[in-house]
Amino acid sequence: MAFTCATGKHRRPSRVKRTTTNAMGVAALTTTGVIGTLSAPALAAGNPVEQTGLMQAVMLGHSVAEKIDAQAAAQKQAAEHKKAEEAARRRAAEKAAKERAAKERAAREAERRRLTAYVAPVYGSYVSTGYRTGGSLWSSGTHTGIDFHAATGTPVHAVGAGTVVEAGWAGAYGNQIVIRMNDGTYTQYGHLSSIGVSVGQRVTPGRQIALSGATGNVTGPHLHFEARTSPEYGSDINPVAYLRAHGVNV
Repeated sequence: MAFTCATGKHRRPSRVKRTTTNAMGVAALTTTGVIGTLSAPALAAGNPVEQTGLMQAVMLGHSVAEKIDAQAAAQKQAAEHKKAEEAARRRAAEKAAKERAAKERAAREAERRRLTAYVAPVYGSYVSTGYRTGGSLWSSGTHTGIDFHAATGTPVHAVGAGTVVEAGWAGAYGNQIVIRMNDGTYTQYGHLSSIGVSVGQRVTPGRQIALSGATGNVTGPHLHFEARTSPEYGSDINPVAYLRAHGVNV
């Protein structure tokens, strides 16, 4: 007798159908990449969560981000350090430039003072014969300059900056030098034993120009010094007042 199996909605699926469904499910999981954990439950249970591909990717992402952040911080620090170094170099350069400028100004000022300074024609000496002293020793009847006590061979110095306009023999004055000073006045040095400059030569204050002596009309060695308004005889002015007006104590 033959039996037929009626189908209904409450009938369990056959073994063949269940097998086919499971195979389809596994295939579907395989395509999604999850088959590793489902097809081998024992292996999946033995691995910690951190060893999964997903967590490795997350950890790798964090590591890369940290490296990028560290690199950016290092670059920022290097840029700030470089900026600080450049600022320090600028400050140092500005300071050095200011110091150089100050030194140059000081040097110019010192040179200006040196060139405008006046000194005594004979160092450590004194006036032995005053200005306008009368007597028969002078053709004009009076002394047209002042005499500084000085033995023969004593160094004679230019009292200030100027240009030599006369250097040689001058009769009663013996060997003489006349200098046109920078302020337009003239100074004369007489009775010299030797002359150390020439006409046209520039001299500075304190420059040794000659040696004192007893040449010309004299009674003994000394330096005759005059201050004049021109290079010529007879234009003399008070040499003591002239030197004192320029800061020389005589």
